[in-house]
Amino acid sequence: MELGLKNKVALVTGGGSQAGFGKHIALSLGKEGCQVIVVDTDLEGARKTAAELKTLGRDAIAFKADITNREEVNTVVKAGLDRFGRIDILVNNVSGASSSPFTETTEEDWHINIEINLKGMWYCCQAVLPHMLERKSGRIISLSSTTAVRGYPQASLYSAGNAGIIGLTKALAPEVGHSGISVNVVMVPGVDDVDITASEKQDIASIVVFLASEAGGDLTSQTMLTGAW
Repeated sequence: MELGLKNKVALVTGGGSQAGFGKHIALSLGKEGCQVIVVDTDLEGARKTAAELKTLGRDAIAFKADITNREEVNTVVKAGLDRFGRIDILVNNVSGASSSPFTETTEEDWHINIEINLKGMWYCCQAVLPHMLERKSGRIISLSSTTAVRGYPQASLYSAGNAGIIGLTKALAPEVGHSGISVNVVMVPGVDDVDITASEKQDIASIVVFLASEAGGDLTSQTMLTGAW
């Protein structure tokens, strides 16, 4: 099935981890014809993902950025627009997690669980939306966690951050939907995700690709569950 992604431009955060969701998502979008902007705090990892995309015949660039830093996010988005002239798809994939009893949570726990997961999404959406609104087209797909709706002991802040991703998506989707922009969430397994298989990661990537495509364009404000639920 033709997904209509050829020559679209996708910005994928957290694409540098060679074992994470971001790399699988970036490569899956590349296989469907997307040019990809790979963003990560690990520049070497982002470069490795970009190099694999280039072997697929795609134009790909890697950037180092901390998504909790608005200036760095804006710089990456501007550079991506300068390079490609457009950003059609934003995938908010960066996630931070720490666990501890609620009464022992710290400011650092708050930064890891709330700012990285939720504030970073906010900055990225704000950075790309003016361009998408001007073009009256775009896809925003954010990864959240099942911890947002299922209780896990000692994961209160992580749960709150991921629930915030869903809430922000639900509110943003009708606000920008009239401009042809869809905003959706893909939920991945909770805090104990170290045993996720490559095939399960590919399942998650495939859902993201579908939501980014023309076929998934009518879906918005949705929270998609994976087989790992």
